[in-house]
Amino acid sequence: MVERLRAGDPVVPLGAPVRFEVAGADPDSASRDLAAVHGAERWSVRRTVGDFAYRYTAVGDSEVNIRRSQLRGALRGSVPVGADYVVTWLTSGTASLDSGRVRLDLHREVPVLLPPEEPFEFVAADHDQRLVHFGRSYVQRIAAEHLEIVDRPLRFDPVRPPEPGTAERWQDALVALSRALRTDGPDSDAWHQAKRSAATAFLDTFPPRVDDLPAALSMPRNARLRAAVEYIHAHAAEDVTVAELSEVAGLSVRSVQESFRRVFDVSPLTYLRGVRLDRVRAELLELDAHAGVVGDVARRWGFAHLGRFSAAYAARFGEYPKQTLRR
Repeated sequence: MVERLRAGDPVVPLGAPVRFEVAGADPDSASRDLAAVHGAERWSVRRTVGDFAYRYTAVGDSEVNIRRSQLRGALRGSVPVGADYVVTWLTSGTASLDSGRVRLDLHREVPVLLPPEEPFEFVAADHDQRLVHFGRSYVQRIAAEHLEIVDRPLRFDPVRPPEPGTAERWQDALVALSRALRTDGPDSDAWHQAKRSAATAFLDTFPPRVDDLPAALSMPRNARLRAAVEYIHAHAAEDVTVAELSEVAGLSVRSVQESFRRVFDVSPLTYLRGVRLDRVRAELLELDAHAGVVGDVARRWGFAHLGRFSAAYAARFGEYPKQTLRR
């Protein structure tokens, strides 16, 4: 059965089958349909040379599913932060994305991890695009088994190139995934084994960084505070407000502020600044001293005033950003 996806459809339960298709020959319909499958409201879609047509399919289950997007035409649209980790590559045409912090051109047969924690602008023309969606909770479960990462947020870097030697394992996993889906179906043991192997290959191809959270957050009484802290680590590059943390944690604004003071002896926004400084330092340590620009890195992590940023960085790490970059 092929179902047409509609905006506003309920969230699919974990492990439930996923199978849908949207297709047509009208730019207005494409604008609505292609935006909807990405969780957006509407995209800008137009004709190019030749007859206009689009088709988007997905098959698998809510933990892992394989998708294909085909378009004879051009599109531009905003993609919000979604519920999945998404790996994509082109087989024809052109496509690029820009989150403000991450800018990537997609290339033929080269897998790319879409920015998992920030919205981005997507532009494409006359393209045939393949995608694999991995449910976040499923990846977390596989990471606990494969990498022994338990109860710690995973942080992926979309601009970090895959390690040498991972491409062949990734391709083998995709072949097995497609074969299991085609010959056995999403309810089979073969499919469950294949999707586990694909998730493992995903973690090997795009190895996550792990944020070490304070031990105090493992205490049951700090469970709600932990939700707020994990949200900060996941959205550190974005504008985070105490009101957002209040909603995530299920606490009042005052309780959020008191909880951060009690456990960390700082305000929520001071804690956020510390996470951002840590991210800047990690990025500077990986950059080429001749290619890296401190100001660009700082701005990507939310520091608009470079003088105050430099002073805060020196106070936290005992050296200025340019000294870190020259290491």
